[in-house]
Amino acid sequence: MQETRQNRIARLLQKELSLIFQSQTRAMHGVMVSVTRCRVSPDLSICTAYLSIFPSEKADELIKNVTANEKTIRYELGTRVRNQLRIIPELRFFIDDSLDYIERIDELLKK
Repeated sequence: MQETRQNRIARLLQKELSLIFQSQTRAMHGVMVSVTRCRVSPDLSICTAYLSIFPSEKADELIKNVTANEKTIRYELGTRVRNQLRIIPELRFFIDDSLDYIERIDELLKK
């Protein structure tokens, strides 16, 4: 069970990461990246972020690009939250495919 402090930091990191991805993907037309959920470890050292990528065909390519640029994203995050957090957590990114799953269930129910 996550504590209140973990939830507050997770919300802060989710908001800031979504702003970073919004500014970075603005140059890439036709691609939208949103941070659907963030989880922070109890010692606040690891942040697991789940990304929803539209269109989903480009998800694998984008997640590889994001993990390759993990250090620059962490640095950008650090400049944004340096007054709120003492230590910037290590970032881990995963694809959130829950929307694709919901769409697949809808298709099966319509048949």
